[in-house]
Amino acid sequence: MKQPTMDDVAAEAGVSRALVSLVMREAPNVSDTRRAAVLAAAQRLGYRPNVLARSLASHKTRTIGVIINDLHNPYFVEVLDGMDPIASAAGYRLLVGPGWQEASRERSAVETMLEYRADGLILAGPRLDTKTIVEAAKVVPVVVVGRTVRSSAIDSVNNDEVVGSRLVIDHLVELGHRRITHLDGGTGAGAAARRVGYISAMDHHGLAANVDVVRADFTSAGGIEAARTVLARAERPTAIFAANDLMAAGALDTFEDAGLQVPGDLSLVGYDNTVLASMPHLSLSTVHQPRAEMGRLAVEALLERLDGRRTTCRREVLAPRLVARSTSGPPLERTTP
Repeated sequence: MKQPTMDDVAAEAGVSRALVSLVMREAPNVSDTRRAAVLAAAQRLGYRPNVLARSLASHKTRTIGVIINDLHNPYFVEVLDGMDPIASAAGYRLLVGPGWQEASRERSAVETMLEYRADGLILAGPRLDTKTIVEAAKVVPVVVVGRTVRSSAIDSVNNDEVVGSRLVIDHLVELGHRRITHLDGGTGAGAAARRVGYISAMDHHGLAANVDVVRADFTSAGGIEAARTVLARAERPTAIFAANDLMAAGALDTFEDAGLQVPGDLSLVGYDNTVLASMPHLSLSTVHQPRAEMGRLAVEALLERLDGRRTTCRREVLAPRLVARSTSGPPLERTTP
């Protein structure tokens, strides 16, 4: 079926095409009666405004492109939850595209968003190289969530990853653990800072000789493989710090399948405090970062650029906190009589 046009709406309402254009642009100089007549005609016909055509005249599409590193990770969905209310209230719509954890796919998604004339971009956990992000910022404003880019043209919203990692080690050491292994997030955004925080905290507690990093990535499959590596060792740690909740969930399944009790035989702490962590079966000890607030701040920073209210760089760093649940407890040597 042919999509109805503005001319069709004008004919249906018995008004001029110019008046329909004014109504669709929400111009103030239209009477309530005529506005209602045009909107009613548009609804009867199923008319939808041509956003791309409108953007040619206004040079704005009122859209924000959001590129999500991993749609399988609930962390990013929860960040997205914080974006939509702020964007909608300002009259913007979100166009969401996946990055599939690959820099090349993210680069393609950025190009697509720019081709569709998104007014600005929010990159959540990007693996893109800095040069590509800076080049995109020459075209539209860009905000990065979960990573800092060394450019005054790019705003960022993060939690303090180093502090978050220290909270985990402080918690485990207080419980009595000394052999604490870190399942690393690989090249994922924030992984390096969490690794640095782990090493720094271990050193602070006099445990530098016990530093043990198992390479993985920010996926449940990565957690499974890293857990298998730990299980294959002659001497195992008494506690595991996984770089995110997805990894922790994969590791937990692997440890339980091997007959280990968590906690007891092994304590486990994740990072992000996603909806997964609070599920009764997992009840995962983890680090909370305010995902929805991070999404809200990202959109606010972008709108400030779009509206011309700010040209200086804005870098938000939010404080994390530890959430202790059922997967962390004293090591067996402390609990055994």
